[in-house]
Amino acid sequence: MEPTQERHDSILKVAVASFIGTAIEWYDFFLYGTAAALVFNRLFFPSLDPLAGTLAAFGTFAVGFVARPLGGVVFGHYGDKLGRKAMLSATLMLMGLATFAVGLLPTYDTVGVLAPVLLVVLRLVQGFGLGGEWGGAVLMAVEHAPANRRGFYGSWPQMGAPAGLLVATAVFSLFSKMPDAQFLSWGWRVPFLLSAVLIGIGVFIRLHVAESPVFRQRKPAPAAERLPVMEAIRNYPKQILLAMGARFAENGFFYIITTFVLSYGTERLGLPRSTLLNGVLVATAVHLVAIPAFGAASDRFGRRPVYLAGAVGCALMAFPFFWLIDTKQTLLIWLAIVLGIIAHAAMYGPQASFFSELFGTRVRYSAASLGYQLASVFAGGLSPVVATALLSRSGGQAWPVSVYMLGLAAVTLVSVYLSAETFREQLTEAPAASPGEDALSEPSSRSPSPVPPR
Repeated sequence: MEPTQERHDSILKVAVASFIGTAIEWYDFFLYGTAAALVFNRLFFPSLDPLAGTLAAFGTFAVGFVARPLGGVVFGHYGDKLGRKAMLSATLMLMGLATFAVGLLPTYDTVGVLAPVLLVVLRLVQGFGLGGEWGGAVLMAVEHAPANRRGFYGSWPQMGAPAGLLVATAVFSLFSKMPDAQFLSWGWRVPFLLSAVLIGIGVFIRLHVAESPVFRQRKPAPAAERLPVMEAIRNYPKQILLAMGARFAENGFFYIITTFVLSYGTERLGLPRSTLLNGVLVATAVHLVAIPAFGAASDRFGRRPVYLAGAVGCALMAFPFFWLIDTKQTLLIWLAIVLGIIAHAAMYGPQASFFSELFGTRVRYSAASLGYQLASVFAGGLSPVVATALLSRSGGQAWPVSVYMLGLAAVTLVSVYLSAETFREQLTEAPAASPGEDALSEPSSRSPSPVPPR
C-alpha cells in the first residue's frame, strides 16, 4: 500500500472511531435531556405544579453540566500525561453505566425524595464522563489529520453529537407512542437500558485505534510540571477564556432549539410531542451533513470567518425562531429548528480544530477541555433553566428568551473576533498568537513549518 493511501486509511479509521464513540456518549447525554423535557417532571417531581416540575427536571439536567469541567480536568490531566486513547474507553464506560442505571431508578411514587436524589447523582456521573470524553475524541481526530484537513476530520467527532441526538430522539419518540400509562410505567426506561449494548460496541471500536502521533512526539514536561491543567491556566489564560466565550452561542442555542423547545411546544402551545420530536429529528439529519461541510469550509477560509458566520446566524434567528414555533404549523416549526441548527453547525463544525489549535501539545487535552466544558456550565447547562424561568416571569411570552439568545450570540461574536486565526498553524508545542501580541506559549522554541496547499 502506498504511504499516502495508508495515511488516509489511518486517519479515516480514527475519524470513524471517534465519530461512533462520541455518538454513543452523546446518545446517553441527550437521552436524559429529552426525558427531562417530557417525563421526569411527572415521575420524579409529581408534587410540584407542571411549570415548577419542568424547572426542577431541567435543574437536574443542568447538574450534568456542572460536573463536566471536573471531568475535563481529571481526564485531561491523565490524557496529557498518559495519552489520549486510554481515556476514551474509560469515559465511555462511565457514561454507559450511569445511563443504564437511570433506566433502573425507582420513581418518586416508590421511594419518595430518594428518587430525585439518585437521579441527580447519576446525572453528575454522566457529566463527569462526558467532560473528559470530548477532549480526547477531538484530539485523536485533529492530531491524526493532515494539516490542511484538520477542520474536516476534526468535525467527525463533532458529528457524534447530532448522531447521538438523532438516535436518542428517534428511540424515545418510538417508545413515546405507547399508551401514556405504559410509557410512564416502563416504556421510558428502555432507551436508557439499551445503552449497555451501545457501550460494548463503542469500547471495542476505540480499543482498535492507534495513539495520537502528535502526542507521541511531544517534548517531555519539565520535572516541575506535574499538573498540565495548572500549566494550561498559567500559560494560556486568554485562550481558555476566549474558547469559553466562543461556546456561549453555540452551546446555549443548541439546548434551546433541541431541549427547551420540547417543553415550550407541549406545555405552552399544547402541541403534540411527535410534532416537536420529529422536527428535532429532521433538523438533526441536516446537522449531520452541515457539520463536516462547515468543518471543510474552515480549512479553506479559516476558522474565524466560518465561526463568526454561525454566531451571526444565531443572532438573526433569535426572534424568528419563536415566531415560527408560535404559528403551530408543523412545517414552519420544523423550518425554525432546521434554520437554528444550520447556524449552530457553522460554529460546531470548525470548533474542534479551532480550540485544539489554540494550545500546545503538552497541555492541549487539559486546556481545550477546560475552555469547552466550563462554558457548558454557564451556557448549555443553564439555557433551558433560564429560558423556562424567563417564560414564567413574562407570563408565557417568548420575547425575553429571544433577548437572552441575543446576549449569548454577542458574547460569542466578541470572543471569536478577539481570537487568533489558527487554521494555518502546525500542531507544535506553541500555538498561534493573537494579532499584534506574542504567543502565550509553553517554554519551548518554535519555528514555523510549511502547511500543505489548501
